[in-house]
Amino acid sequence: MAGHSKWAQIKRKKAKVDAARGKIFTRLSREIIMAARLGGADPEANPRLKAAIQRAREANIPFDNIQRAIQKATGELGGAAYEEVFYEGYGPGGVAILVKAATDNRNRTASEVRHLFTKYGGSLGEAGCVAWLFQLKGLILVGKNRGFSEDELMLLALEGGAEDLKAGEELFEITTAPEDLTRVKDFLVGQGVVVDEAELTFIPQNTVPVEGEEALRLLRLVEALEELDDVQEVYANFDVPPEVMEEATAG
Repeated sequence: MAGHSKWAQIKRKKAKVDAARGKIFTRLSREIIMAARLGGADPEANPRLKAAIQRAREANIPFDNIQRAIQKATGELGGAAYEEVFYEGYGPGGVAILVKAATDNRNRTASEVRHLFTKYGGSLGEAGCVAWLFQLKGLILVGKNRGFSEDELMLLALEGGAEDLKAGEELFEITTAPEDLTRVKDFLVGQGVVVDEAELTFIPQNTVPVEGEEALRLLRLVEALEELDDVQEVYANFDVPPEVMEEATAG
């Protein structure tokens, strides 16, 4: 998808800032809790949990914190009872937006999400209104400066079991079936490929072009949603010009 690689790069830079604030710790811990609660505490039998643990390790979250998150999910430790909730709606330009949250108070989170959709010219919709536009996939990002050509990386990715590879401006995007993410990533690393990021994500099946002031409002909405404490991820099917992306994220 046009714009996807650029947005992925921006989100990685933001994640480094979040890590300094400790915010990324909270989000990754909640993801581990939700993954373990929904799919079991064994990472070898739970691809989502395995991916969440790997991301937590890459963010330098201590092993004890990871273990405590799993124990909270299984009921061995007390704590807030988080549940996974999805919110769906439309942003400026008719862009489909899917919001994944982990919350201990549905009413609070729904109110905050609805407020931001309204503030930035969007609208919160009913369950199912946009979810069908997205597919859950494994996504592996590899920088174009990592020493592999598109053809070389494509052959390795397919040999490792990936579904597809697309070239963005600065990154190669390798997609896999959700359950194959870790296996494909480990295969690529074993072949000498430096993986910039690997995660389970919802990928839009098509994109909507948005430009000008409408695009700026859209990006501000996405960023505001991501800043909410209860929000884990925001997925959207926008195609925004690179210069607008730079303007929206400057500073």
